[in-house]
Amino acid sequence: MPRAVLFDIDGVLIHSMFHPDLSRRRRWDRHMKEDMGVDPEDFVGFFKERFGPIIRDQKSIIPELAQFLPTIGYTGSPLTFLAYWLKNDTHLNLALVEAVKSLAKSPDIEVYLATNQEHMRAFYLWHNVGLSHIFADMFYAAGLGTAKPDRDFFDAVDARLGPQDQRPLFFDDVPKNIEAANAHGWEGVLFDVTEDFTSHPFVGERLTRT
Repeated sequence: MPRAVLFDIDGVLIHSMFHPDLSRRRRWDRHMKEDMGVDPEDFVGFFKERFGPIIRDQKSIIPELAQFLPTIGYTGSPLTFLAYWLKNDTHLNLALVEAVKSLAKSPDIEVYLATNQEHMRAFYLWHNVGLSHIFADMFYAAGLGTAKPDRDFFDAVDARLGPQDQRPLFFDDVPKNIEAANAHGWEGVLFDVTEDFTSHPFVGERLTRT
């Protein structure tokens, strides 16, 4: 049975806008003020106040944006704003993507996504960005009704994966998610740079074969 190798998206496959090293941040909202008339600092409140229930499928993103955006001065369609967000929040880590493609050629590997996303961005990344061409499936928070680092998230992914001969191997950039994965019995690896993936013994051995 192929070993399941799973990846977070934001901060791993997509460069983080919140990376502690300012030189490595990739901000999708850099031109938001000029393009949409919204100050990026004002929009941060959306994540703090409303995003948790959205990614757990307790609320929907469009109604939440429709309520929040006028409070920070945006009066256009929330659909237009979301389309702008989705289009610009896609700074792929191309080196990692190519390495994952190479790994996926190994017959004893199956690659997946395990990520905290709401429905619309999950679909956009899967279909429009093309992650469906690389990964076997995307296990995402809104689709499962639970989010990392909750134990229920890992239980739900295990149920989708089915019985495994080997511990799932999981790459994430958030320490508490890695701690939760390891406590659950997965092999969690804290990700910062592409070499954290390519230098992993299990991965590196297979990449040399492709």
